[in-house]
Amino acid sequence: MIVKTLLAALVAGLIAGVFMTAAQELRVVPLILHAEEYEVKEPAAEPPATTEGQQHSSLNRSSVIGEILSALSPVTPAYAHEGEHEEEGGIMFGMSRFSGTLIANLVAGAGFGLLLAGASLAFNYPITMRNGALWGACGWLTVHLLPAIGLPPELPGFPAADLHDRQIWWIATIAFSAAGLYLIVLRGEILAKIIGLVLIAAPHAYGAPQPSDISSPVPSVLGAEFAVAALATTLAFWIVLGVISGYLNDKFLKSA
Repeated sequence: MIVKTLLAALVAGLIAGVFMTAAQELRVVPLILHAEEYEVKEPAAEPPATTEGQQHSSLNRSSVIGEILSALSPVTPAYAHEGEHEEEGGIMFGMSRFSGTLIANLVAGAGFGLLLAGASLAFNYPITMRNGALWGACGWLTVHLLPAIGLPPELPGFPAADLHDRQIWWIATIAFSAAGLYLIVLRGEILAKIIGLVLIAAPHAYGAPQPSDISSPVPSVLGAEFAVAALATTLAFWIVLGVISGYLNDKFLKSA
């Protein structure tokens, strides 16, 4: 039965990884590409006062035409600059940006699926179709939402604290959050639930590492939009992962 549970988790993770890639291509990748434009954008020379109105009108027309052409183009924004920036990561080991994203999501999906299955086996609380969404939601809270309170998803060009400090805080927050959610969801004692809340709040009371300089060429509105889009896509990923894992586990249980 353990082998079937892990196999179900692996298959569910691969399916969720494909779903995650499609969701990211729809919303997350275009925002990343938009932020990259601010990183390479150079300040333009100030136009003469006599032609400012004409240039502004021309830019507006160009912007509208560009939006229409991009909407009609069969090339999605995610691949529009691959030919221009091959040395900067548009192509990696001969793979396109989409291929690299897909492979990364497949690996992450399989890993998270196995992690979720391992937790269910350790706690002796099997993932089923009825509670699969709950398992997925707990995984999202642990890995994404609760750490994002202190370290939200960041766009290229956004200021950030030292990477080592952020990694330590992120890992500690996940560990505390997982322990806290276990006490809150799977334990019935009031004291256990209180301790769980304390564990979840502890990393945030300590505080996440923050950069000393918060200036950035990327607009803060774009950063907020990216954070919401990233968290929404990861929520969908975890729900799909939990539900499909539960569905496959139920199927294997009936066939046993």
